[in-house]
Amino acid sequence: MMRIFRSMSGPFYDGKHLHEVVREKLGSIRLHQTLTNVVIPTFDIKWLQPTIFSSYEVKNKTMDALLSDICISTTAAPTYLPAHYFRTEDCQGNIKEFNLIDGGVAANNPALIAIGEVSKQIFKQNPDFFPIKPMDYGRFLVISLGTGSSKFEVNYNSQKAKSWGVLDWLLVGGSTPLVDIFTQASADMVDIHIAAVFKVLHSEQNYLRIQDDTLQGTLASLDVATRDNLEKLANVGEMLLNKPVSRTNLETGHMVPACNDSEMTNKEALRRFAKLLSDEKRIPGHRNEVLSVDCISVAIDAYTRVVNLCQLPLYGIHSATRADPLYWMRVILASDCGAAIEMGIPQL
Repeated sequence: MMRIFRSMSGPFYDGKHLHEVVREKLGSIRLHQTLTNVVIPTFDIKWLQPTIFSSYEVKNKTMDALLSDICISTTAAPTYLPAHYFRTEDCQGNIKEFNLIDGGVAANNPALIAIGEVSKQIFKQNPDFFPIKPMDYGRFLVISLGTGSSKFEVNYNSQKAKSWGVLDWLLVGGSTPLVDIFTQASADMVDIHIAAVFKVLHSEQNYLRIQDDTLQGTLASLDVATRDNLEKLANVGEMLLNKPVSRTNLETGHMVPACNDSEMTNKEALRRFAKLLSDEKRIPGHRNEVLSVDCISVAIDAYTRVVNLCQLPLYGIHSATRADPLYWMRVILASDCGAAIEMGIPQL
């Protein structure tokens, strides 16, 4: 109850320690200096529209912000952390102001944004991208990492809600119906759309969604960062890797074991993706470096731990590689934390 009253007077956390850690780790690094391409969604509450920070837009110097400001912004979840203000300036002295909160309010599942960035660059004939059709999603490999969600329970129904007023929709019985609905709907619509597209293109195996939707108690909380809870979350992740591949049921929106991949675990599916990239890397014309089949799972594990420990965003990504057009594929890795890091093979 005290927590509810506290949320009415301001965010649960002042964000000072998080800001200090982010600024200490990232220093003066700007968006154009990231080791690989990134796309990070935020939401500008002044203009009521998403602001997408992309490595492909850094020629516009006002969008080449400090990475620390971007990360603080995309983790500024309403009610948990304060909104973040900063401004940038280009060579001509033009100033751009930002009033940002967590990009998850617009893209709780950023997979579609990552796919969109890839498609835009193909359409613009970016030389780093093989010239296929921008909407040829069947040539993409997409890994979508969920950050876990509560076990499905029937908490609301029309009989209860028909008499709700504004306050009830915002807070009732310790729950936040409006927030729950918008958050869940945002993530589910992206997953349902991508799953449907890949199914129509007969490329279901090119889209891997890894999500645990059975979390309960503190495991489902956004901010219980005790050592015990973090260890339990790590165990959930380990168990999830060994579970069968699941796909979205397009009628219910829930994750169910995939019929065609019933013998394949998430770990094996990740290794399959890594092997596809590794095999592509061996095609004549590429450099000699070969991507390890463990590369993707190692990267996922590393960045997931970063997310759990300090709430930094995990980013939706693609690997930009050139190869024979019949074999060419692009990998997009996205996490529900609401932002994006690119893992890729160096360009030739």
